[in-house]
Amino acid sequence: MRIKDLVATAISNTFRSKLRTTLTVLAIFVGAFTLTLTNAVGAGVSQYVDAQVGALGSPDVFIITQATDASTAGDGPVEFDASSSASVASNQGPPGTTTKALTDADLVTIGATAGIESVDPIRSVQPDYIEYDSGTPYEFSINATSAVTTADLTAGAQLDGGASEAQLVLPDTFVLPLGFASAEDAVGASVSIGITDILGEKHTVDATVVGVSLESLLAAGAGANDALIAELADAQSSGIDTAVTSYGVAVAHFDTTLSADAITALKADLATAGYTARTIEDQLGAVQTVINGIVGVLNAFAVIALIAAAFGIINTLLMSVQERTREIGLMKAMGMSSGKVYTLFSLEAIVIGFLGSAIGAGVAIGLGSALSAALSQGLLSGLPGLNILLFEPASVTFVIGLVMLIAFLSGTLPAQRAAKQNPIESLRYE
Repeated sequence: MRIKDLVATAISNTFRSKLRTTLTVLAIFVGAFTLTLTNAVGAGVSQYVDAQVGALGSPDVFIITQATDASTAGDGPVEFDASSSASVASNQGPPGTTTKALTDADLVTIGATAGIESVDPIRSVQPDYIEYDSGTPYEFSINATSAVTTADLTAGAQLDGGASEAQLVLPDTFVLPLGFASAEDAVGASVSIGITDILGEKHTVDATVVGVSLESLLAAGAGANDALIAELADAQSSGIDTAVTSYGVAVAHFDTTLSADAITALKADLATAGYTARTIEDQLGAVQTVINGIVGVLNAFAVIALIAAAFGIINTLLMSVQERTREIGLMKAMGMSSGKVYTLFSLEAIVIGFLGSAIGAGVAIGLGSALSAALSQGLLSGLPGLNILLFEPASVTFVIGLVMLIAFLSGTLPAQRAAKQNPIESLRYE
């Protein structure tokens, strides 16, 4: 009997006992359905977190501040040290913690640290408004670190950090109020940003919209490249005789080929020099760990359901072997080898596994996609860009393959029993 004939016979034999096969397939269906949904939840949430993390900075970037002094936090005011640089509020420690501002000398020291490729200060700007084509102006803010972030775009392109032209990535909530027909319509348009200097004089800076992004939960404001930040900072400080030489935060790029241990050592070197360096992973790595843990627990329940279904497959095939004892004896008496008998029953197990997993995954995708769309328009509408159930082809294929493997392993015992049948004794079986 050829392989093609074995497969056809296995499919036919699977439906001999329709009720028993259906119940076994339903048990597998539950496990495959659950596992497909939990993987989709994990993929959807992880994609959203990655998009939010991208709004905070690039993975090859340190956010650097002066080392935080929390020794006197909560003990009242800190005595002023005239020899130190100015202090700025800090969110890196307990309430009341302050950190010294970075100076140009600090930037030189950081840049000279082995492993650091470049370092740039973050210049904070507070624009007043944004308007398009002399229309209605709207209050407006800019994310100070946007030059090193990756926006979650709905249209256009990312900022070009090396461009001399002032570029802006506009939050999608501004598109319609400013008078654009769509996000695509806004890309390429020139907008005006108003800002007030230290003396109260009004200034206007023009910028080109290169992209439109979804709003981030972790980083508020529009994106601006270095050229736009520089123009706005110059306008904001135009009433000051001396240039600003202190900064709250700096951004340092490090070699992307460094290993995790080398990055840890580099942070230690900066800490020794008196600076705190944090990567995006440091800030939000725990969030991804929690998500992976929750998805792992949900997957564990699905695997338990699949294990229970595996016993159903064993029971179904053992009953089939017993009922078909004389048939097995006849097949072996007519020349079918033990190996082909084993293959036949193994294929029956795989067919049952495929039916349960394919139906379970298909129903999960259909119901999950409809549920995800409904939640995006309703309960989760406040989280733009979140696709709570993301079905990835590779993940769905993995689930189906895993279930078929479990089914094959479950069918090993019944298949071995069938292969070992003595044809003479089997033909005499009543």
